[in-house]
Amino acid sequence: MVLLIMMLFPGIPATFAQPNSGIYSLQKSLISFHSNTKTELIKASSSELKGILDAHKRTFAFSVDMKTFNGFNGPLQKEHFNENYLESNRFPTATFTGHIIEEVDFTKDGTYNVRVKGKFTIHGVQQERILQGDLVVKNNIIKMTCIFTVFLSEHDIKIPRVVHEKLASEIKVEMQAEFVKK
Repeated sequence: MVLLIMMLFPGIPATFAQPNSGIYSLQKSLISFHSNTKTELIKASSSELKGILDAHKRTFAFSVDMKTFNGFNGPLQKEHFNENYLESNRFPTATFTGHIIEEVDFTKDGTYNVRVKGKFTIHGVQQERILQGDLVVKNNIIKMTCIFTVFLSEHDIKIPRVVHEKLASEIKVEMQAEFVKK
């Protein structure tokens, strides 16, 4: 188990992988983004988000391979996304690791509005972020949803002048994750 966690999430402490009844693994996920400008709407999504949650420590780790995003307005747009903007061969994953700020009783069914604090990395640039989201605990399943904005300039993602009217500088991201107890 330790080896699997270290392979999926390089750089994440091995404490996540220790035997612990509070460990939940990601069973279903959807992460999507959209760029909306006056001239173009670009949407893409991936169901390949990987994640783990330690309910006792209120810590989590997510990772997504940038090349798993599909949608876009055509194959050329996906190619530009991976090659020109995110440089996915150089920076293949986006990650978010951190902790849930509020106390949550994961043993009781309920809905919780929470803030999470952690390190979000995309395009090789790490930013500390506090995000707002919702947790629904029901029958030992944890559903997490979060909507946030990624500012391209904060992650050194350059937009060529020729397409700056087609690509927003602020990208809206929506994440849905369903965890099951290990």
